Amino acid sequence: MESYTPRIIDRILKDELDAIGAVLLEGPKACGKTTTAEQAANSVIYMDDPVRRNQYLQMVETDISYILDGATPRLIDEWQIAPKIWDAVRYEVDHRHSDGQFILTGSAGPPKQDKEEMRHSGTGRFSWLMMRPMSLWESHDSNGDVSLSDLFHKDGSSPVRGTNALNLSNIAFLTCRGGWPRAVDKGMEKSALRHAINYYEAIVRNDISRVDDVERDEQRVRRIMRSYARHQGTQASAVTILKDISNNDTAEISDKTIYSYINALKSIFVIEDMPAWSPNLRSKSAIRSLDTRYYVDPSIACAALGLGPDDLINDLNTFGFMFEGLCVRDLRVYAQAIDGTVFHFRDKSGLECDAVVHLRNGNFGLIEIKLGGDKLIEEGAKNLLTLKERIDTTRMKAPSFTMVLTAVGDYAYTRTDGVIVAPIGCLKP
Repeated sequence: MESYTPRIIDRILKDELDAIGAVLLEGPKACGKTTTAEQAANSVIYMDDPVRRNQYLQMVETDISYILDGATPRLIDEWQIAPKIWDAVRYEVDHRHSDGQFILTGSAGPPKQDKEEMRHSGTGRFSWLMMRPMSLWESHDSNGDVSLSDLFHKDGSSPVRGTNALNLSNIAFLTCRGGWPRAVDKGMEKSALRHAINYYEAIVRNDISRVDDVERDEQRVRRIMRSYARHQGTQASAVTILKDISNNDTAEISDKTIYSYINALKSIFVIEDMPAWSPNLRSKSAIRSLDTRYYVDPSIACAALGLGPDDLINDLNTFGFMFEGLCVRDLRVYAQAIDGTVFHFRDKSGLECDAVVHLRNGNFGLIEIKLGGDKLIEEGAKNLLTLKERIDTTRMKAPSFTMVLTAVGDYAYTRTDGVIVAPIGCLKP
């Protein structure tokens, strides 16, 4: 058996199994869901086993107890192949009166109308966990000198310290490689870059149509994904994306069609947009409430645009957007480990904060993402301090920290104005 590299979500999954009857572990294909779930399970059934799949589907219709019976936690992998499993598991959880009964894994979500019903029927019985590709800490590319959790507990008296071993070339490679376990296992090799390219090809050729059995035009998928990659980190609307691709689309299409493609990409966890943060501000500037566009991993955006590490090095503007996607992926993984969520802030005056890590207890940190260099760091710190001053601390907490997260730089440190500067190669949960 291959050795297993522990993931941050391992502990989260264990905690959820200790607290509730069933856990639904979702996320993009090939991010490691099955392998992670297997570590916590005491019995497994693989619904997509090509040899037994038809047999399993027959059992779901005639004797579903065979699917459910087994040592607990019982892992049912790719459960969505037989949607009736959901209600059967819910029923079993209700009648067994014990936690940690089932783990369901899936790389495709149900139709939107079913998802709402699932949320309702699963309340008190299911926990939902989103699993993403590996962060730099999990792939051992970050040394972890700076702990995100510790930043929420510092009183400001002890400065942040860390050293960074990653240079711009390393970051370009890691951005294009992504956090896919099979690519990570290949190390710093050219073959590692092929995984994201092959992943992208599978999406446009098969996966986006298989999610709901709706045939979609492959070339249109490519154009939409390229446009989405170009608008990563913005609040681009479907109309904006439609304008972007219309010159190259032979058929006349509507924004409704664009949304159908985008929703299909969300259903297979390729796209993961970031919600807007709405703080209490002293100023009356209106806050933009649109989601910010992101892929679940920056390697997908790079593959969609046909970009490799050298292309990023030669176009630092594009590199900045792709690097932002890398940081957002890692921040989401780390925030999940400390019971937090990542948001984006922008108001109509143009004041922006790339990432706000907001914990369940109300504590939050403000983060600007920059490639590095004194000028960009200064710009990011200025934005953070401006936003910090606008927060109405009579109605909400002051930020626990402000940080400029960079691609390069020899050290992690705290500036005299209190803003932390930390390379992504130093960060951990």
